[in-house]
Amino acid sequence: MKQFIDFIPLILFFIVYKISPQGVNILGHSFMVGGIFSATAVLIASSIVVYGILYIQQGKLEKSQWLTLAGCLVFGSLTLAFHSETFLKWKAPVVNWVFALVFAGSHFIGDRLLIQRIMGHALTLPQAIWTRLNIAWIIFFLFCGAANLYVAFTYQAFWVDFKVFGSLGMTLIFLIGQGIFLARHLHDADASTQPSTKKTED
Repeated sequence: MKQFIDFIPLILFFIVYKISPQGVNILGHSFMVGGIFSATAVLIASSIVVYGILYIQQGKLEKSQWLTLAGCLVFGSLTLAFHSETFLKWKAPVVNWVFALVFAGSHFIGDRLLIQRIMGHALTLPQAIWTRLNIAWIIFFLFCGAANLYVAFTYQAFWVDFKVFGSLGMTLIFLIGQGIFLARHLHDADASTQPSTKKTED
């Protein structure tokens, strides 16, 4: 569920982006709603609200959530300040590649891999399996970053659609694959730890 919280601001961003640009008067002030720039403002505001609520409820945010929020604030603010969507196009690639770098760095820094720190409280797996799982996350984030970058600058008419639904689809497929992978190895681990039932002769 935590992986999909990040998509709430993105979905709101998508909805506003698809609205035909039009002026709206609020408390005597005129605002433009619809299109990339108002959608970017909604992305920033909704990210602050979503992660603010999580922070109040949990008393903290995970490092991945801080990174996602920082990416929205930095690249979103640059998009609005320079009135250029190019900055926002770089958000997904850069954030995904930073995630990949952090997962990769855990192979050399610290006593446990990052995926093991995240899931180790709920699962017991051989170290070799943790290593393979951590590498899978590195590859996943590298691929997501490259895919977002390619679509954003090659198919500019569809990059927002891909940013939301392409990223959501890739995440869902990867998590299903991870579940299948873990189910298989958890079954093997359970079988290997079962006590022997072989009868001994009197």
